[in-house]
Amino acid sequence: MTPGIILITVLFGGVFAGMSIVWDRRIGYLEKLLAASISRAAIPFGKMVAAAVQGGFQGLLILLIAVGLGVRFATGIPGAVFALFVAMVFSFILSGFSLTLASRIKSQETLMVVVNFFTMPLMFTSNALFPKEAMPSWLAVVAQINPVTHAVTPIRAVLLFGWNWSSIWVSLVVIGGLALVMIVAGQSFLRATVE
Repeated sequence: MTPGIILITVLFGGVFAGMSIVWDRRIGYLEKLLAASISRAAIPFGKMVAAAVQGGFQGLLILLIAVGLGVRFATGIPGAVFALFVAMVFSFILSGFSLTLASRIKSQETLMVVVNFFTMPLMFTSNALFPKEAMPSWLAVVAQINPVTHAVTPIRAVLLFGWNWSSIWVSLVVIGGLALVMIVAGQSFLRATVE
């Protein structure tokens, strides 16, 4: 359960990163940032990095609690560091998604509704809490394409079974590709804000 709990914690932490943009826009701070002599790309990227670091700390806390409860990792400390890195990349993806939504949505209440509309199905149609082998066939197909599944699979594989790269490389490529897409998509809020 530890890998799934790490990813669910990061899931909810990352998707609410866009809230800060809505709040910054409301109080006028975002306009000051846009007028400052900094790269505009640094604004969303900085928010995404902040969400990833926060996700890393949350994941570390879950790992420490798990160790305290007697969980042992097959790959030891290097595996735990790898798990935190994957969790941070996943948080990076989610915060980029949230920032992209926040570029179009002006209300915190509306953003919360839209974000929850996406996060609940992502969580419950993944293998974070329930193994794919025990799912109905249609749900297993959905879980196979779910980004949460691709994030939790390498963490679970490394922490429980060891460094078997052949079983995790596809998931690593998927979340790496999504991270690059979200870096680009996260920039869109600047254009929407300026317009």
